[in-house]
Amino acid sequence: MQANYSPLHSPPGAAGSEDASASQCVHTRLTESSCRHSGDVHIQINSIPKECAENPSSRNTRSGVHSCTHGCVHSRSRIHSHNEARQPDDTAMEYGDHNSSSFSEFRYLFKWLQKSLPYILILGVKLVMQHITGISVGIGLLTTFMYANKSIVNQVFLRERCSKIQCAWLLVFLAGSSVLLYYTFHSQSLYYSLIFLNPALDHSSFWEVLWIVGITDFILKFLFMGLKCLILLVPSFIMPFKSKGYWYMLLEELCQYYRTFVPIPVWFRYLISYGDFGNVTRWSLGILLALLYLILKLLDFFGHLRTFRRVLQIFFIRPSYGVAASKRQCADVDDICSICQAEFQKPVLLICQHIFCEECITLWFNREKTCPLCRIVISDHINKWKDGATSSHLQIY
Repeated sequence: MQANYSPLHSPPGAAGSEDASASQCVHTRLTESSCRHSGDVHIQINSIPKECAENPSSRNTRSGVHSCTHGCVHSRSRIHSHNEARQPDDTAMEYGDHNSSSFSEFRYLFKWLQKSLPYILILGVKLVMQHITGISVGIGLLTTFMYANKSIVNQVFLRERCSKIQCAWLLVFLAGSSVLLYYTFHSQSLYYSLIFLNPALDHSSFWEVLWIVGITDFILKFLFMGLKCLILLVPSFIMPFKSKGYWYMLLEELCQYYRTFVPIPVWFRYLISYGDFGNVTRWSLGILLALLYLILKLLDFFGHLRTFRRVLQIFFIRPSYGVAASKRQCADVDDICSICQAEFQKPVLLICQHIFCEECITLWFNREKTCPLCRIVISDHINKWKDGATSSHLQIY
């Protein structure tokens, strides 16, 4: 006979379901507690037997697990948003610390300079007193050059109205300044460097090399500026204004080309002399520096050569900007030049059909490429130095 089960006893499956539900709930609470402390979500889904799935108590357990999981996720999202809110604050704090550190370093440097300023002034005065002659001569040469250069440009701009007396005065002034300088320092034979010879100075001193090179460069500028003054003195019926512009350009390019070569012997002897005072290593270093200097000057030579060849081509070809305008074409524009606001003098018709005086448009194209009225490109290059200006660059190397 089969034994009947008492209704007071629960079947084994029910007991197993209750134990599983209890263990599941305990695990859920532990998971929630760990979520609150660490800020991470750990969701563990355990397999539930079929009996648990059919048991109502197991359904309640799953509902508890779901609520715990939702709570952990919500806690995780709040912690994540709090961390994101803190990140800009941390970045701002780091940026502020960096700025404060930079400001403190700058303030320390300023204080150091403030404390060191009296000593720097003392050393500066001592250095000036040691080279007072060279500094005075350099300032005199610079002011002479600036005055003469500006005066020549103004006289070229005046064209036919230029003062012949002013041009003659500039010529005498430049020649007298050069002669006076060489006469004052005649014991040093500085004029030798003009023809690549060795002046009567010791090339072991760096300051003496700068002295020779600087004096020679200014004297060469004065020489070619004097030639420009001579061209200004030539009457217009012998040399027109347009031809004078090409001569100014050629003289300036020739001056710069010659000034590039003049310092080479001086610096080469100075660099070679470095190897005369020591062993083979120092002698080899002097030779190496001298060869490196010659290579750099050779590259510079080819660059100036291309420019000089282009200038020579322009000087001999002398490209025209237009053709001579007829009287009817001039009458259509009331016989008035738009540049000088006067009657046309040798009117020239450009390719854009605008008419100007030959001298006016020549002077304009010394610095521009386009038509003064319609801005159409007429010239493919700017003819530099046709206005009589001299480069202020100091060729010390």
